[in-house]
Amino acid sequence: GPAHLFRLAGKCFSFVESTYKYEFCPFYNVTQHEQTFRWNAYSGILGIWHEWEIDNNTFVGMWMREGDSCETKSRQTKVHLVCGKSNKLAYVSEPSTCVYSLTFETPLVCHPHSLLVYPTLTEALQRKWDEAEQLLYDELITDQGYKKILKEIFEEAGLLQAAEKNEVRKQNKKITLEFETVEKCSKEYKQLSEEIKKLRVLLGQHGIAYRGNSGE
Repeated sequence: GPAHLFRLAGKCFSFVESTYKYEFCPFYNVTQHEQTFRWNAYSGILGIWHEWEIDNNTFVGMWMREGDSCETKSRQTKVHLVCGKSNKLAYVSEPSTCVYSLTFETPLVCHPHSLLVYPTLTEALQRKWDEAEQLLYDELITDQGYKKILKEIFEEAGLLQAAEKNEVRKQNKKITLEFETVEKCSKEYKQLSEEIKKLRVLLGQHGIAYRGNSGE
């Protein structure tokens, strides 16, 4: 992302609303702490630094995902970057269940070109973008095709998480949740053992040798 925003790394900014204190640590995470004397006061993570929100070829916000679990999903937060006289967390809301919205003011984004994506890319990716622009101008690709190329460029630059990575992360999370107890683990083990037996029989029928290993 924009190099001049990295000076915010390692710092945290707080915002107190009602009985909750929100803390935003750029390029790290967003947390929420209940300001109460109750013994079980809530304190948790609303999202971990994940990727940029890019609109009209401009960085418009930061996505903090994979926070604490919330029913069937994880908490996530979108941080909107707006021009301000000083660095401060100005507003917090929860537009939908477990999806939070933060507004962060900073003078670092006041310049009209401060959040442009193109200047942050390598020369190779800039050339790729230029070529896409030319193809669109020559009507050799559709607007949808152009957007697809841009998405690939942003993923290659590490500004967006590739869809495959997200899927792998979800699958890994799903697997860990399935083995919360010994009973669940034993049940899965029995099912897999049965599947292996069937596959061994199938291999034998086709004359294919089965090579087992110590971690069978």
